[in-house]
Amino acid sequence: MSTPRITPGGLRELGPFNWTFARGASLVTGVDDAHIFSTLGQAKGLFRGWLYYSARMMPFGKLSRKDTEMIIIRVAHLRECEYEMDHHKRLGARAGIKGALYDNVIAGPEAGWGDRERTLLLATDELVKTRDISDGAWEGLRRHLTEPQQIAFVLLVGQYDSLATTLGTLRIERDTKRRP
Repeated sequence: MSTPRITPGGLRELGPFNWTFARGASLVTGVDDAHIFSTLGQAKGLFRGWLYYSARMMPFGKLSRKDTEMIIIRVAHLRECEYEMDHHKRLGARAGIKGALYDNVIAGPEAGWGDRERTLLLATDELVKTRDISDGAWEGLRRHLTEPQQIAFVLLVGQYDSLATTLGTLRIERDTKRRP
């Protein structure tokens, strides 16, 4: 793992709100320091805007938690983003994506899915790999998602693709479990 390009910050670098949020997130997730928040939190108001935007997709998005986690895990896998994989393996398990189901998300759209899940994974793969969705895959999305959900789908994939880019470019370190 590369050295972080921006060292995670403390109270002085984050400010009181962002520091409190980062500390709370660390406690909730059982890690010493949630590096994503103690790093991105240094952008102050931009960080708070990003938190709001992100929360409108997960956990308060238009897609089910199971669909959302399946999509996020697939994006993280395609982008080889271990930080996202760490967090969403745990969050995905809470939404029912665990064991063989998790393995099938990693394997992709041809892993024996029903039409809905296969369609979501196929469209995710296309969007991450080509920055577009073919007409055929879009027709599949139309069969399973409302128009507001179609919009939310594209924004969700784009958000987690962008986050993978941010995490990788800033070389944000994976979190370590808190010691008892």
